[in-house]
Amino acid sequence: MTGQVRTVDGRVAGRRGQATRQKLLDCLSEMLSSSPYRDVKVIDVARKAGTSPATFYQYFPDVEGAVLELAEEMAKEGAGLTELVGGRSWVGKAGWQASEELVEGFLDFWRRHDAILRVVDLGAAEGDKRFYKIRMKVLNSVTNSLTDAVKELQSKGRVDKDVSPGAVAGSLVVMLAGVASHQKGFTTWGVKQAELRPNLALLVHLGITGKKPVR
Repeated sequence: MTGQVRTVDGRVAGRRGQATRQKLLDCLSEMLSSSPYRDVKVIDVARKAGTSPATFYQYFPDVEGAVLELAEEMAKEGAGLTELVGGRSWVGKAGWQASEELVEGFLDFWRRHDAILRVVDLGAAEGDKRFYKIRMKVLNSVTNSLTDAVKELQSKGRVDKDVSPGAVAGSLVVMLAGVASHQKGFTTWGVKQAELRPNLALLVHLGITGKKPVR
């Protein structure tokens, strides 16, 4: 945790206060993994953290405020997803490797943050601009880099000039997010997890390069 941590009334939290605040966030994160967001109450979070509701309200205005803190932290980590795409070659075998590593990294990130991402998706779907901005921040970290990748391939004549880089990149990232949030559901279609990732990487490669991968 960097910078000064403040209480709701603006006071700077000391070391013990920061530790208490982080414990509340950790307990909330754990509860979101096993309980619907709407069912999580301040008193339950405080009890799990071994403290009181009054202490919770020193650091957060309500459960939603604490959830937004978790979401912002998740989005900061999500900014690192751009490294999965930035500066990568999409030509030949390197292109297939880039596709595989993008899929692996994206799905792994989504699985690690599944609970908070479900809440972010719910808030964004309900029109809450705060959650929408956080969701877009995560998706943009990949979309912008993929857009640049398509533009570079166009500049070298490897992708048709009529292709819209932003439309292709955005569509692929929304596809990745949809698959990532539905990973467990694929088993009901008889699709094994070991089959999902390489086939998703194939779609990504085809989408970016318009060609079958060289493996």
